[in-house]
Amino acid sequence: MYRTIVEAILAHAVEEPDKLAVGFKKHQLTYRILTKQVKAFAYRLQTIYGIKKGDLIMISAVSKQDYVVAWLAIQFLGAVSVPLDKTAKDTNILEIYEFIAPQLLLTDRTLNSWEQQNINKASLKELYSESVKAAEFKEGEKLIYQIPDMESVAEILFTTGTTGKPKGAMLTYSNIYASAHNTWNGIGMKSSDKVLLPLPLNHSVGMRVLRTALYIGASIVIQNGFTFAKELEVNISEYKCTGLVSVPASIEVVYRQMQDQFATVMGKLRYIEIGAGSLSYDMKKKLVKELPDTFIYNTWGSTETGGAIFLNVSINPDKLTSIGKPVDGVELKVVDKKGNAIKAHNIDTAGRMALRGKMQMKGYFHLPKQTAETLVDGWLYTNDIVYTDEDGYVYMLGRADDIINVGGEKVSPVEVENIAAEFEEIRECACIGADDPEGILGRVPILYVVLEGTEFHKEELVKFLADRMERYKLPQQYVLIQKLPRNRMNKLNRTELYRLWKENGAEEMMNDTVQTILNRRSIREFTEQNIPKAYLEMIAQCGIYAPSGHNLQTWRFTVIQDQEQISNLKETTARVAKEKKVYFYGFQNPNAVILVSNDRKNKNAIQDSACAAENMMLAAQSYGIGSVWQNTLHQISDEPEIRELLQKYAVPDSHIVWAAVLMGYPAKQGKLLAKKMDTVRWFPAGQ
Repeated sequence: MYRTIVEAILAHAVEEPDKLAVGFKKHQLTYRILTKQVKAFAYRLQTIYGIKKGDLIMISAVSKQDYVVAWLAIQFLGAVSVPLDKTAKDTNILEIYEFIAPQLLLTDRTLNSWEQQNINKASLKELYSESVKAAEFKEGEKLIYQIPDMESVAEILFTTGTTGKPKGAMLTYSNIYASAHNTWNGIGMKSSDKVLLPLPLNHSVGMRVLRTALYIGASIVIQNGFTFAKELEVNISEYKCTGLVSVPASIEVVYRQMQDQFATVMGKLRYIEIGAGSLSYDMKKKLVKELPDTFIYNTWGSTETGGAIFLNVSINPDKLTSIGKPVDGVELKVVDKKGNAIKAHNIDTAGRMALRGKMQMKGYFHLPKQTAETLVDGWLYTNDIVYTDEDGYVYMLGRADDIINVGGEKVSPVEVENIAAEFEEIRECACIGADDPEGILGRVPILYVVLEGTEFHKEELVKFLADRMERYKLPQQYVLIQKLPRNRMNKLNRTELYRLWKENGAEEMMNDTVQTILNRRSIREFTEQNIPKAYLEMIAQCGIYAPSGHNLQTWRFTVIQDQEQISNLKETTARVAKEKKVYFYGFQNPNAVILVSNDRKNKNAIQDSACAAENMMLAAQSYGIGSVWQNTLHQISDEPEIRELLQKYAVPDSHIVWAAVLMGYPAKQGKLLAKKMDTVRWFPAGQ
């Protein structure tokens, strides 16, 4: 087979020139086009910037074809690629730049403050655009690819830094070759596969899957993250994807967002690989049940090893709490604190995991001490505590620092989390150790809980756990939290949880009011159950108590409960909206509709109405009543047919209906839509 990824794509360009290599939105590169662009890009790197074999090139890992072509061009020249997180702060990029002293930085970030730092920088976007044009004129076609020394460094991947300062793992061509083979064998990726890749391309998982797909001649479809489930659905459908790679937290978000469409959309895939962490036991069961014709793989790996341990969840229902078995070519041993190999077949005899194989890194860049601590006598020592069963399956208890010593007994936070996650009121949870307030047991488990809905019955959870685990493993405190802290790869950040506990202890930020706000979802389908009038009266009163500009209170709240009138309102709105080409989402069976209207002469009418509508929806949420804001009417309030209807409801002609708030008891759970968490800015920065 091929020795390098570049050698592979050059061969694919000859054997299957018109086959899709890389897709991103409307951009589609066949292997022939990809090869031409790579050569043109390499030619420009060589002739304009003087890049040669062994040079270090930092590159912003944007989720586009630009990055893939640039990365391959660097490899073509025998230079060393150093992918960077596209969202990294300037200070982090500068720190890495100064540390590795590269020959060139490829990025489109605005780095004006760096001009005095003598940074050799080029625009990735512009260089790619120029290379595309140059490829059409066969620029670089005469470049001859020289197979490099397989033990020379090809890439430097920086770790995510969740357990300390990021380190640059040096990967040789031989390491990359072995890693690609491990993934190929562990997942069973086929050359006919079209793999959807929505993960960061500076991270081990994303790069591993990208390399493997191109190595075997499969197709990669790039997506810029998991922000919207709809984009995932569109890509799977339009590109006819057969594979998907995800991380545990992302697949769980998509599962909630898609709801009853999850099986239909994801069932089109031949396989789903979950890397960068282990799926919860509960989620593994759900995926196997809902996707019977899709293979579910859980992969363990690291920046230093690539994917090394694989579990086909679909065909191993009795091993769901395991992380899998090492793939052929990877050796595993468990060692004690002194580094001696031990037999570890349960939690009491568990020890530190060490791996050996051709995929393991050469070492950390310019960090000889850390390299010597990690690579010992040919073995790569991890900080993960594991044990194995009689069949060779590996069970992970957590990082060594996270294991909780409760009066001499070992408690695995992962075990506690897996059991607690099965409680129906819990969406996700995280366990950490804290000092025993009684000073008797040393450390005790603490459980941070993200609720599935609005209800939390602590006593029932305690009983649920007590029936399923030993008494010393039971959490001593339960802290409600809206969202677990995670890093860029959506891995749980336990360090941040330790900080939260140190600063706040058991004091919950999630009081009833905050919980109501954060848990409200848009509900469009309702049951037949009537809303008590007393509730509706209080909900309307909450609207009255909303803020109003200059306290004018020119609004009006028209409550409609008659089902015939509600049906008429829906049909008329839908018909007029269609005629006027105004979007109308629709709704099913609300028990009540509250029209929030306001005098058009009031300059603050829309703001006042929005505050009132939000107050009423939050009040409804506190009673367990679902709601949604239907905003079509404000665009068609003055259309004759709509105005005639509003007159029947005694809505003044001077009023615009800014919102129709639909309410009722939910027939199904609302979707947790993606939120743009980067919209908050602090000034001064870092405060």
